[in-house]
Amino acid sequence: MTLLHTSTALAETIVLSASDVAKSFTMHLRDGIVLPVVRNVGFDLHRGECVVLGGPSGVGKSSILRMVYGNYAIDEGQILVRDTASGAMHDLGGGDARLILELRHNSIGYVSQFLRAVPRVSALDIVAEPLTARGSSREDAVVRAAALLTRLNLPEALFGLPPATFSGGEKQRVNIARGFITDHPILLLDEPTASLDAENRDVVVAMMKEKLAKGIAILGIFHDLPVRDAVATRMLDISDFSARKTAA
Repeated sequence: MTLLHTSTALAETIVLSASDVAKSFTMHLRDGIVLPVVRNVGFDLHRGECVVLGGPSGVGKSSILRMVYGNYAIDEGQILVRDTASGAMHDLGGGDARLILELRHNSIGYVSQFLRAVPRVSALDIVAEPLTARGSSREDAVVRAAALLTRLNLPEALFGLPPATFSGGEKQRVNIARGFITDHPILLLDEPTASLDAENRDVVVAMMKEKLAKGIAILGIFHDLPVRDAVATRMLDISDFSARKTAA
């Protein structure tokens, strides 16, 4: 294979590409003070790899995940995401709400640190919803949701209850099941195992490895070192992009 063909083949495995990304926050209630977060962020994410965002607390790791998911607008640069429907790379950094929703539907899954569930909706329906939103029958979605919750050791007695009164670990297992039930080609994970016991942590590690084996790309934050060591294929030190460090 020629160098050109090698480069082309490698480029085709990229599902996410960030370049020259900068982010700051303006404190409008504090005389418009601007707090820089990151600048010159650049990296590629390939199919089947797990890139771990590293660096000390407050350096901008969670902010990068939220920018990639479209929750935070960016000041500069671009964040290209491959659309599974067309295969094209689209820039969600421009803040186009319709494009962001489309890419979330087709391309990007996300497990946050905390479950934010609609009140009075059962755990089973919360987990099943991403499948029904993508066209699966409710019957099939509920069966798959129940299987995931069982695998994550959530008591069956809780399946039909809203998670508002669940423990932190129980809520997070519902959150993980919801994020893992689909096969989005990109999966963003923000400390998914932080509130889990060792047994359920091992279950989630196995689930992540299965995703990677399917060619799904994971971009995540893992302060739990055994989890990081088990799944990381590459570390990305966000300290290198810290705008506050540069400004200091």
